[in-house]
Amino acid sequence: MRILIAPDHFKGSMRAHEVAEIIRKALNWHVPGIHCELLPLADGGEGTMAVLATALGGSFREVSVRDPLGRLVPAKLALVDAGRTAVVEMAAASGLLRLSATERNPLETHTLGTGDLLRAALDLGVERIVLGIGGSATNDGGMGMLCALGARFLDARGHDLAPAGRNLALVRGVDFSGLDPRLVHTHIEVICDVDNPLLGPQGATRVYGPQKGASEAELSTLEEGMRHYAAQLQRCCPRDIVHSAGAGAAGGLGAACIFLGASLRPGMEVIAELVDLEGRIAASDLVITGEGRVDEQTLRGKTVAGVLRLARKQRKPVIVIAGRVRDKDKVAQKLGATALFTTLSDALPDAEIGAHAAADLARTAASVAAVLQLGRQVRSGRD
Repeated sequence: MRILIAPDHFKGSMRAHEVAEIIRKALNWHVPGIHCELLPLADGGEGTMAVLATALGGSFREVSVRDPLGRLVPAKLALVDAGRTAVVEMAAASGLLRLSATERNPLETHTLGTGDLLRAALDLGVERIVLGIGGSATNDGGMGMLCALGARFLDARGHDLAPAGRNLALVRGVDFSGLDPRLVHTHIEVICDVDNPLLGPQGATRVYGPQKGASEAELSTLEEGMRHYAAQLQRCCPRDIVHSAGAGAAGGLGAACIFLGASLRPGMEVIAELVDLEGRIAASDLVITGEGRVDEQTLRGKTVAGVLRLARKQRKPVIVIAGRVRDKDKVAQKLGATALFTTLSDALPDAEIGAHAAADLARTAASVAAVLQLGRQVRSGRD
């Protein structure tokens, strides 16, 4: 029996490769003679770069970038496909993980570091950049990223504006003559798992501004600034950067990526193509996938849903292992997995999940193995 073990990470407790290894050990221990292929996955968020580098035999490069407040910090990008493709996570430079809780301020934060990462990828001579834009700490509409790539934003007196949310409303002129010419010859794919437009109640500011530290008054300032900034960008772009799905992702970074000619695609779709997930599923007899929490959001294109979709296409059974499942009966029915196992007791406080996660997963994986072994015995008895 060939089993493909293709989980996402269990947020806050285990990375995807740790999850896969724990499941493999349990299966090999309890079901002798099986072959397990490990394929840790991600959907474009945290861990995407490491997952792709591992799956595709890539390598990492460390570069110096500016964090959301302009401090120089080290960050990594991955090279895959014989160095022709760079995988970049904007969060490595411009993410909330770079700030303390008291430093969150979308009026001041910027995406200069994301531009630094893209420029570093261009310096390495890549033909393609895959950019994940989850986990941002910014609401600058990608102004910082564009500045780092050679754009200039000018105030009413023709002076350069520093990229920041507070300066969006001050933009009176733009100069893209210095934009890095290598961008024209580089295909950029943006992994974007939200479909928010740039402006309005479902836009970048109103939906995501609060988690980045914006007060109600600051939200109004940022929204008006974004509206003004977007109008300036739109004059120079044939594509719709305001209403396009995903334009509001990462504090409007999606809009700036559209301006650069990038395509915005669901993360799981891009990653599945890169690692040939469908081909690996076709070569297996059973697929085991999972993530820390399975709920209605899972059904909207996250890793587990993507694996299930491709497995149904190949008519392969799938076992899902989740930390917890919200509305289990309802979600399980919609999910359409062959079997669904949970690792955590509903009575376990969230604060204790990390300490128990690995042991609980190992115990659940052993239960899965016991079921598989029982199935073998039943089939053997029939034969």
